[in-house]
Amino acid sequence: MFAIVRTGGKQYRVAAGDKIAVEKLAGEAGDKITLADVLLAGEEGAIADAGKVVVSAEIIAQAKSEKVVVFKKRRRHNYRRKNGHRQQLTLLRILSVA
Repeated sequence: MFAIVRTGGKQYRVAAGDKIAVEKLAGEAGDKITLADVLLAGEEGAIADAGKVVVSAEIIAQAKSEKVVVFKKRRRHNYRRKNGHRQQLTLLRILSVA
């Protein structure tokens, strides 16, 4: 069975055993959480009632994504700014979709 869940403003298609990286969620490694915002659920081409589906997951780790370099420049004005950003992520293992 699969489900489409929304967390952190993004949508993910998940099934039992999947590993996904989502926007940072509160919790420590090893904690169990439930993803409550289920948009769609189904199995073998048939759609199930998403209101009754519960997705449970385990936090694997809290991590950071790759660095994104932000560089601003204005020609002929001697203006240059260099900045970097690393987004906070939570790695999840989907335990069950029921």
